[in-house]
Amino acid sequence: MEPEIPASDYGEIEKLIASEDSPVGIDAKKTHVIIIHKLLQIEARLAKLENLVAGEDT
Repeated sequence: MEPEIPASDYGEIEKLIASEDSPVGIDAKKTHVIIIHKLLQIEARLAKLENLVAGEDT
């Protein structure tokens, strides 16, 4: 399964996490922070949707 990421988004993310000091070419800490931040956003959105489905107000 290949994620469909627009080329412009891919390029921006690539620039954001790039690191010339890393042997693998990315800043692992920054990459993980971005991933965790996005997961927290998804979690908050999911909780909001679950509350809406349950008939609760957020």
